[in-house]
Formats: sequence, structure tokens, C-alpha cells
Amino acid sequence: MRVHVNDLQAGDILQNDVFNQHGVHVLSAGTVLRERDIGILIGHLIDDIDIIAPTPFHSPQDHLTHTPTTRATIPSSTDSISSSSNHANSYEKLFPYYQDAVKSTNLLFHHALTNGRLVQEAVDYTITPLLEQFQQERDVVSLLLRLNSQDDYTCQHSVQVGMLSYYLATWLGHTKEDALRIGKAGYLHDIGKCQIDRDILNKPAPLTQEEYEQMKLHPLAGYQIIRSTYEDKWIAIAALQHHERIDGTGYPEGITGDNIHLVAKIVSVADVYSAMISSRTYQDKKDLLTVLKQMYQLSFSKLDPIITHTFIRYMLPNFLHKRVKLTDGRDGIIVMNHATEFFRPLIRVEQEFIDLTANRDLDIDYVYV
Repeated sequence: MRVHVNDLQAGDILQNDVFNQHGVHVLSAGTVLRERDIGILIGHLIDDIDIIAPTPFHSPQDHLTHTPTTRATIPSSTDSISSSSNHANSYEKLFPYYQDAVKSTNLLFHHALTNGRLVQEAVDYTITPLLEQFQQERDVVSLLLRLNSQDDYTCQHSVQVGMLSYYLATWLGHTKEDALRIGKAGYLHDIGKCQIDRDILNKPAPLTQEEYEQMKLHPLAGYQIIRSTYEDKWIAIAALQHHERIDGTGYPEGITGDNIHLVAKIVSVADVYSAMISSRTYQDKKDLLTVLKQMYQLSFSKLDPIITHTFIRYMLPNFLHKRVKLTDGRDGIIVMNHATEFFRPLIRVEQEFIDLTANRDLDIDYVYV
């Protein structure tokens, strides 16, 4: 009997061996599916499989036991993508893993909507290898822009926020273990959107007030889904509070300052950045320095200032050696950043060096990424 992966139940038995799209053996024929096995199938982007029903003369435990999953070897990323050739090579290596994660996220959202909970193994098989693969990546700015597209915004946004939350956690000094937890929290922060009307989620225009009120229900929905799945409160609280703001203007509870959990504050910064650089049809993609400038302004009222300034400081080196257009029309190259004036670096224009901290009449108009 052919069954979609989201309709599987614990106790179903595989009729045939299951292989993923890369030909990797996932589960063996005769495996009695447990919840973790269903998660593995989702994580490997398996859509439909053949199952046989248990006979009344045998319990599921009488059948063949679970066979461990075989996973493909993930190639290491390049240590640097400062040159265009290395950048392209890095993108070509990383894009399949990013694309698979986005597709798997779509299945996770559907499963959460259908079952009201997540499968932990499916989450782990989606986000953990991706975070490990991207650990050596240096040029976060260029990579995310190249990966970004107008398709599957919600799923792409979830993957990006997971990646950015992981990076930000490491920049703030968290251990690798905690950074992975925070990356997972970022990845699942929007899972409550599975309960929001898709016409609202995919609307190619700003939301009406009524639609916005419906959208504001997703943090609580996500909290409930995650709490039914995980004991880790970090993950649930990040979903609940990622739209809270330090001045109390956020939702769903309008809490302020230290009442917002640290992990939620980290995820909020990643969430805002990913949303600002998105390619949604009704939103013009902003210049990246403009995005960081806007986030800097938000750090004085909405976003945690220490977390936001840390994010900006670690993102700025990604702009070194990037070509820019100045407000006087000339093109130049960023050669050095300043520790205090984030957005006024040293620029080389042909053989001339222009320090924007000293030349206040000039500014960067655009960064070519």
C-alpha cells in the first residue's frame, strides 16, 4: 500500500528498502516504523513509500528490527571564498544541502499542521547537518544572498534564521552545544505559521490589519507545537517571544527588556535580518549596509543592543574587499572597517584612499555582492 510520509503511523511496516534521492540506503524492508523512523524519512525528503499492515497474529516487535540509517558523507566547505572562483565553488557545494533543508522544512510544517507536534529526529536530520556543513563558511553575507530566492519564503526564512542564530550564538561566546540548541530554536521559531492560512503567508503584498492579527497568532501556536514535542524550553520560548521587543511594543505578550529570554533575543536579531534581506515580491531588496544601519537604529528601542551590535561587528568583515558605489558616483573597494563607526569604512578608489570617518560628505550608496 502506497502511503505519503505524513500519513505514516508507528507500527507500519516497510514493504521495500527505502533509498533517498542520492541513492543512499535509508531503511530496510521489514522495518517496523517508530516515530523516529518517520522523522528519518522526512529528513531524507522521502515523499511516498510502500507499507504492509501488521497481521493479527504478530505484534510489531515480532517483525524485523530497525536497521540503522546510512548517511551520505558531507563534503567539507572551503576555508575561504574571498575570490570569486572559491565563492562559486563554495556555493555549488553548499546549495544542495540548503535546498534539501528547505524541502524538508516544507514537510515538517505539513507534519506539524497535521499532527500538532514535530518529530525530533526529522528536525535533527534537517538542521544539524546543515549547521555543521556551514560552520567553516566565512562570507555569510554573500552566501545567504545567493541562496535567497522568492520561492518558499517561509521555509527559506526558517533555515536562514537557524543558520544565523547559530552563528550569532557562537559570536556571543556560547559553547558549540548551546549554539546548536540556539540554531535549532531559530530554525523552529516560525513553526506556528503552519496554522496560518497559506494565502496570508504567501500574499504578494502587505497584510491588511485583519490578516496581520491572524499572523500574530503564530508565536503561541509554535510554542504549543514545540512544547508538545520538546522538553528543551529554549526552543519553545524562542518561538513564543521572537516578536517581543525590549520597549514592550512586540507581541504576543508585550513584555519588555529582561523579561524576554536571551535565546529569544538572539533569534529576534537573526529573524529581523533575514526578513530584511528577503526577496518577497512586495518588498524591494535593501542594500545590505542599509539593513545593518536599520538594525543599528532598532538596537536603541526594539532589539537587544549588545546582541545586535555583536551581530553587526561580525557581519561587517564580510564586506571587506567588496566593491561599493559611493554617493558621488565613484566605485571603490572596502579595505578596512572602523571599530566604532561601523558604517564608515576606509575605501580605496583607484590609487586614492578615502576615510569616510574623516570625509563626512561621502557615504556608501550601494554594496555590490
